[in-house]
Amino acid sequence: MFSGALNLPWWGDLLALLVLVQITIAGVTIYLHRCQAHRALDLHPIVSHFFRFWLWLTTGMITKEWAAIHRKHHAKCETEDDPHSPRILGINRVLWTGVVLYVQESHKPETMERYGHGTPEDWMERNVYTPMNKWGILLLAAIDIWLFGLVPGALIYGVQVGWIPFWAAGVINGIGHYFGYRNFQTDDDSTNITPWAVWIGGEELHNNHHAYPTSAKFSLRWYELDIGWLYISVLSALGLAKVRKQAPKVKLDPSKLEVDAATLQAVIAHRFDVMKHYAKSMKATSHLEIQRLRAKGHDHAPVVAIRKWLNRDEATVPAEQRARIAAVLETSPALKASWTMREELRRIWERSTLNTEQLVTQLKDWCERAEQSGVAPLADFSRRLRCYA
Repeated sequence: MFSGALNLPWWGDLLALLVLVQITIAGVTIYLHRCQAHRALDLHPIVSHFFRFWLWLTTGMITKEWAAIHRKHHAKCETEDDPHSPRILGINRVLWTGVVLYVQESHKPETMERYGHGTPEDWMERNVYTPMNKWGILLLAAIDIWLFGLVPGALIYGVQVGWIPFWAAGVINGIGHYFGYRNFQTDDDSTNITPWAVWIGGEELHNNHHAYPTSAKFSLRWYELDIGWLYISVLSALGLAKVRKQAPKVKLDPSKLEVDAATLQAVIAHRFDVMKHYAKSMKATSHLEIQRLRAKGHDHAPVVAIRKWLNRDEATVPAEQRARIAAVLETSPALKASWTMREELRRIWERSTLNTEQLVTQLKDWCERAEQSGVAPLADFSRRLRCYA
C-alpha cells in the first residue's frame, strides 16, 4: 500500500512530486504560453512533442483551447468578454473556480475559431490529444500508484492533477490581476505577484508579461527572477529552443535633442518606460506643490489626498476621487499641466489614423510646451524624452 515500484522513502516521494509538477509548470509556461499563445520562441520538435505528451498525461489540456482562451484574455482584458477578469467576475470566483471559467470558455466555438489559429493539427492532435484528452490523466493515476504505492501514489496524483487548475487558472488569473506590485501602468489590472518567480514557472511576473506579451523573458528588473527563462536559456544552449522576441531595452542618447521619426518610434516602443518616468515626474510636481502650499500657510491636505490617484488612468479612478482631483487641479496650474499633458502624450501612440510626420509634429510640439510650462519636473522629463534612441 505504501511501497511502489520505486520504493522511495517519504522524502523521496516528496522530491519526486516537486520535480514532476515543475515539469508540468515548465510545459505550461514554455510550450503553451510563451511558444504557442504568443510565439515568443520556437521549440525543437522533440521538446514540443514531449511537452504535448506530458501535458496530455498530467492535465488533459488541449493546446488550441489553452492558446485561444489566453489570446482572448489579452485581446479583451478587463472587459465583459474577458474569460477570467477579477474586475468583472470578482476575485473569489476567478481564484477558486478559474478552471470552471476555462472549461466554459473552451466550449465557445467562436473563441476557438477567432483565437485558436496556428496551433498543432497533426495526426496525434486529431486522433489522440484532442479526442482522448481525458485518457491521459486516467493513465497518470495508474502510473503514480504503480510507481509510488497506493496511498503515496494517490496523494501525488491528486497534487499533480490539481496543481495547474489552482495555481495557473486560479492564482495567476486571479491574484495576478488583483494583488501585487506593478512595474508598468498597463491598461489592465495585471500585477507582479512576487519578483522571485520560481513557484509557478515565472508566471508570477504577470504585469511584466502584460506590458510585453510577446517577450520570451518575463523578468525585466535586476532583482527579478524568472525560472521559466532559466529553463529556456538551457534549452537554447542545447540548440532545442530559439528565442524570437524579448522586451526592448531602453537606449538613451544624451546628445540627441531633435525630435524626429526615430524618437517617435523609440517612445512608442518604450511607452511603458516613458509612463513610468512620467509618474516620477508627477510625484515630484505634487511634492513641490505641497511645499509651496506649506510655505504660504495654505492647506495642502487636498493635494496629499489625491497623490496616489494622479498616475492612474482616469477611467479607473473612482468618481468621488475624480471630483477631488478636478477641484485640486483648478487651484494648481502645475498639477493641471502635468495631468492634462500626460493624457496628451498617451494619445500620441494611440492615434493610429495619423501618419508618422503628423505624430512627430505632435510629439515635438508636446516637448516644446512641456519645457515652456514652468513646471521643472515636467521640463526635465521632456528633455529626457528627447533622448530616446
